[in-house]
Amino acid sequence: MNRNPEKKPASPRAQPQAIRQRPLAVGPLRAFEAVARLLSFRGAADELHLTQSAISRQIQSLEEELGCALFLRGTRHVQLTNDGAMLQATAVPLLERLDLTVRQMREKRSRRVVNVTTFASFASLWLIPRLEAFQREHPDIDIRVSANDTVIELDDSEFDIALRYTERGNTPENATRLFGETLTPTVSRWLASQAEQGERPPLRSAADLAHYTLAEEDDSRPTAEFLSWRHWLKAQGQPHLQPRRWMYLNYTYQQVQAALGGQAVALARLALVSEQLERGDLIEPFGRAGRMSSPVAYWLLCSRHSEGRPEVLQFRDWLLKQAEQTRLDIGEESASAGED
Repeated sequence: MNRNPEKKPASPRAQPQAIRQRPLAVGPLRAFEAVARLLSFRGAADELHLTQSAISRQIQSLEEELGCALFLRGTRHVQLTNDGAMLQATAVPLLERLDLTVRQMREKRSRRVVNVTTFASFASLWLIPRLEAFQREHPDIDIRVSANDTVIELDDSEFDIALRYTERGNTPENATRLFGETLTPTVSRWLASQAEQGERPPLRSAADLAHYTLAEEDDSRPTAEFLSWRHWLKAQGQPHLQPRRWMYLNYTYQQVQAALGGQAVALARLALVSEQLERGDLIEPFGRAGRMSSPVAYWLLCSRHSEGRPEVLQFRDWLLKQAEQTRLDIGEESASAGED
């Protein structure tokens, strides 16, 4: 009897699967982003102008490439898995950056475009009324204005220039000061003439505002404190004055419209209504004595990715010239635009 039988060879151990190094294709990622955002294969197909089966194949190929499920598919619903949520968090900003780069490349090869972000009242009252002059000088440059009170991180966006309203401590080092803020009570020409003719109570001092409707800034941001009637009345020695009524509005241009329509007295931002004052559409009933300065100012920022584009530099230089004229109009002391 053979006491030393030949040993059977041990069964080979399972080898770990090699990690794939091949980059993911953009097409399936685009399909994945649409399905993840809409939680619908049909909705993604409609948005991307593909068939639902084409979307399903792209998602399946992506799942096979990654070796994991990205969605839990139900009869009437789709839900992201944990792996799907992880991929979505990375894919969305990457696709946004890709789309931004593609848009910029296309713009360079077609018409020249300058993308500007600013807040709604500044766009309505200061920027847009002046744009026609720029476009007469530069008919080959298109200006795209996005008016939004949300502060956008300039270098991580598609915008070239930002026009902001804030205090010096809240601006980047490369911000250029355009002009300061001065507040002044304003009324329509019609309302001022009624007061002069005795058809309304006179407007000779701050105390006379008790007979009028005051358009108040309805804004919870810290900078709104300096735009409030309470702040101005306190400086005028009338901290407890109550007007005939309050009209609460959350945008400056709405307050200006209320003043132009004779509905209220607006505590206007002088730099934004200087042209209406010059034309006589608005009147300062208390003259220069009613003006009050604020620590907040208007600023220009240029994104790093746009500094070398000629059209952006041309628009920036034009804005600085317009700001210089505004400083003259509001009587701001001559100073370098970059100083506080």
